[in-house]
Amino acid sequence: MSLSFTSESAISRRDILKGVVLAGSATAFQASIASTFAKSSQLAIIDTHQHLWDLTKQTLPWLEAGSKLNHSALPTDYRKAIEGLNVTRAIYMEVDVTPAQQVQEAETVLELIRSRKTPTVAAVISGRPSSEAFSKYLARFKDATEIKGVRQVLHSPKTPSGYCLDPAFIRGIQALGKAGLMFDLCMRAAELRDGAKLIDACPDTSFILDHCGNADVRSKDLSDWRNDIAEVAKRSRVVCKVSGIVASTKGMPWTAEDLALIVNHVLDTFGPDRTMFGGDWPVCTLGATYRQWVEALKTIVRNRPEEDQRKLFHDNAARVYRLEREG
Repeated sequence: MSLSFTSESAISRRDILKGVVLAGSATAFQASIASTFAKSSQLAIIDTHQHLWDLTKQTLPWLEAGSKLNHSALPTDYRKAIEGLNVTRAIYMEVDVTPAQQVQEAETVLELIRSRKTPTVAAVISGRPSSEAFSKYLARFKDATEIKGVRQVLHSPKTPSGYCLDPAFIRGIQALGKAGLMFDLCMRAAELRDGAKLIDACPDTSFILDHCGNADVRSKDLSDWRNDIAEVAKRSRVVCKVSGIVASTKGMPWTAEDLALIVNHVLDTFGPDRTMFGGDWPVCTLGATYRQWVEALKTIVRNRPEEDQRKLFHDNAARVYRLEREG
C-alpha cells in the first residue's frame, strides 16, 4: 500500500481506507487496516524529541531568514500539533542556541518541566563536551534529575569531519558517563563509523543515535548508510530514535513506503528493545505535520507485534529515560 504525503496535505483513517478501496484491495484487508488503526490510536506515546524555542528570547544561529521554521515554537503550539494523538509525555531536545544562552535554555526548560503544566517531563540539554568548562557546566545541574543527557549537533557546516574523535571531545563524553548522563549523537550519515569509534572510547557512557543516523529519504543509494548504521547497532549501549527522516523530504511528495525502507532497517538492526519514537517537531514540518509522521510510522509498523509497537512508541522511552510520572 502506498500512502502519499506532502507538507500541506493531511492523512486520516478515512483517507487510508479510501486509498485501499481505490487500489482494489480486498474488503478483508480494508477491515484489517481499520482494526489496526483503531488499536494503534489507543497507544500512549512518549515523544523523545520535542523542540521548543522562543525567538523573542533565544538566538538560533542555524535558522535562516525566510525558513519555514523561522518562528517561535511554543508549548501551546506543540499542544495543537499533538492533539488527538495520545502523546502523554515528551522529552525536550536542545535547539542549538548560541552557546552564551545554553544555561538559560536549560534553566528555562527545567522551569517548564517543574510547572507540570505541559507534557514535557525531562530534557536533553545543550553542551560543548570539548570545552575546558564542560565538567563545571555539568556540575551546575547535578541535582536536576529531569536532565537526562546532553547533545551537541555534529552535522553543523562549521563542525569538521571527525570532530567527535578529538581527544578533548572524547574526554567530555566520558565525563557524561561518570555523571550518569547520556549523549545524543546527531551526526552526518557519512560519519556513523566515527560515532561507533566514539562509543567504543567511552565504555561508561550510554548513547542515543538521533534521526535514524540522518539517512536521506531522497537518496537512491542507501547501502553505505545501511552498513554503517548496522556497525553502530553492534554496540549495546546505543539506542536509536526513529525520528527526523521525514524532514529530509523537504516538502517533496513522499509515501509511507519511502520511509519504510529506512524505518524497517533500523527496527530490524537495533531490535525492538533499542528503538524509540521521536516527533522532531517542529523540524518535522519541513516534510509533514506531526500527525502525518505519526500515522505514517504506525502504518509502517502495523504488522509488527503489538508489544513491539508499544516499546517503540512508549515503553522503551520510559525505561531509557527513567521517567517517573505519566502525563
